[in-house]
Amino acid sequence: MTTALAAPAEQAPKSKKGMLIPAAAALVLAGAGFASTFLGVWSPGQLLAGDKTATEASAHAGVEFVDIPMIETIIPGGGGRSLVLSATVETDAAHHADVEHLMPRLSDAFTTFLSGVDAQAYDKRGVLEIIRTELLSRSRMVLGQDAIKDLLITEFRFK
Repeated sequence: MTTALAAPAEQAPKSKKGMLIPAAAALVLAGAGFASTFLGVWSPGQLLAGDKTATEASAHAGVEFVDIPMIETIIPGGGGRSLVLSATVETDAAHHADVEHLMPRLSDAFTTFLSGVDAQAYDKRGVLEIIRTELLSRSRMVLGQDAIKDLLITEFRFK
């Protein structure tokens, strides 16, 4: 038994230098990775997402924008305030001529809706998103579902 107890005591404890090198290497590599992503050399998100730039570019190749004439309407019950709205319709090349041809009908639908909005509704939070959604649905009623991709409000102000 004395030999069994003496054997572990004879082994020298492991050196701390063996653990220092992998820990230092890990810190250096982590610092280099952080610095390269911070400086914009590469992005982990791009690695995970893959190469979508070619598909996104081809998806936006046929997109065209048609400006809607500025709409200025008096807010009923608003104490003499008026609303000025400018918008742009996102469409494709195949429907561009149809959108321009039916622009008077589209402007009429927008003006009719905006003149019917209650004056107190403009003071509520989120009214711009509601108006945008309503104008988009009216533009799809006038022009059809396929002609309109999106509606962009470029100006929304009170006079």
